[in-house]
Amino acid sequence: MAACIFCRIIKGEIPSFKLYDSPKVYAFLDIQPLSKGHALVIPKTHGERLVDVPDDELAEMLPVAKKLALAVGVKDFNILQNNGRIAHQEVDHVHVHMIPKPNETEGLGVGWPAQKPNMEDLKAYYEELKAKM
Repeated sequence: MAACIFCRIIKGEIPSFKLYDSPKVYAFLDIQPLSKGHALVIPKTHGERLVDVPDDELAEMLPVAKKLALAVGVKDFNILQNNGRIAHQEVDHVHVHMIPKPNETEGLGVGWPAQKPNMEDLKAYYEELKAKM
């Protein structure tokens, strides 16, 4: 997509701190990091959401995120992938964040508003989803 900032980075039209480049995946340092070593892994195929990207490109993204975590040398880190504005996606091109968590204040802060569903409702939903898989 011509206006997509990540597509432009892949094409070299916008400079980046490239860390990894293959025929399917590109990785680079985030220029607005939550912590030192925060990097992005993106597929070379433009897709706004995870379901829009070919499986072979998705399959390479997580191993690259792992390589980034190992290269940074962190023990604690988050892997984050958002889909849609209300899910906090800012750039409309699939991307995975590898965010080091060196201490309590740096890195990703996460809230986890866990629900307590009725077990019968959960079982019915499980059956519905299982039938679609």
